[in-house]
Amino acid sequence: MRIKKKLDWFIVINNIFLILVAAVCVLPMIHILAISLSSSAIAATGTVTFWPKEFSLTSYEFVAQRKAFWDSMIVSLQRIALGGAINVLLATTIAYPLSKEKNEFSFRTFYAWTFFITMIFGAGLIPTYMLVKELGLIDTIWALILPGAVPVFSVIILLNFFRITPKELSESAFMDGAGHWRTLWSIYIPISMPAIATILLFSLVGHWNSWFDGLIYMNNPGNYPLQSYIQTVVVQKNFATLTPEEAKVMAQISDKTLKSAQIFLGALPIICVYPFLQKYFVKGMVLGSVKG
Repeated sequence: MRIKKKLDWFIVINNIFLILVAAVCVLPMIHILAISLSSSAIAATGTVTFWPKEFSLTSYEFVAQRKAFWDSMIVSLQRIALGGAINVLLATTIAYPLSKEKNEFSFRTFYAWTFFITMIFGAGLIPTYMLVKELGLIDTIWALILPGAVPVFSVIILLNFFRITPKELSESAFMDGAGHWRTLWSIYIPISMPAIATILLFSLVGHWNSWFDGLIYMNNPGNYPLQSYIQTVVVQKNFATLTPEEAKVMAQISDKTLKSAQIFLGALPIICVYPFLQKYFVKGMVLGSVKG
């Protein structure tokens, strides 16, 4: 009974702690949403907390009427769709051979260090820009994807995940006549969904939040991803792409509500995607791979 009582107290304290952590994560977004839905005058006073005051959709109406906003949204959606798929594909196909022993892949250590060094030493901004320009990628979606096509950190995560996978699974596949490609796609990929979901989430968040590469690789503002667009309009206050009517309306909108509206809209897609990937984090490594 004493042990059970102590265990009950642990569960209570643990639940309270997790609720507080969840509140710390959620309340800032609720605060941003409340400001974006409040009137400009009230938002400017700084009295809005977690509930809108003098409810107003003016900031959202202004954002929704801007074609440039939706164009940048489409660019970002294209970027995470292509970038996420390429990142996961390359990370998986690179991690699989690097996870093998030296007697199976003689140059494993050499290639592993080659990839690892790129995490410590980079070519620099100017050489990277020159390479992208010489390849003719300026003002194309590929300029936002190909420079970071191989996420080395994700490769390391999958490499370590593959190395702790029971060798009996791959050995049984080889005995049945499967090659490396069949073993990868039929054995390793299905049981590696927790790790793949994790690196996919890293990739999606990284591509969605990236804004600097859009500024340097895109000469045409119409090709900006969403975060680059928000940075130019909200942070730099660059009104060059605004029509006279839009500039007049924006002058009447509180800078605080406009920023909050665009920040919330910019984070909303990732918030919607996360619950679908989060379920994979709690699954076991070989769940369903061995039966009987």
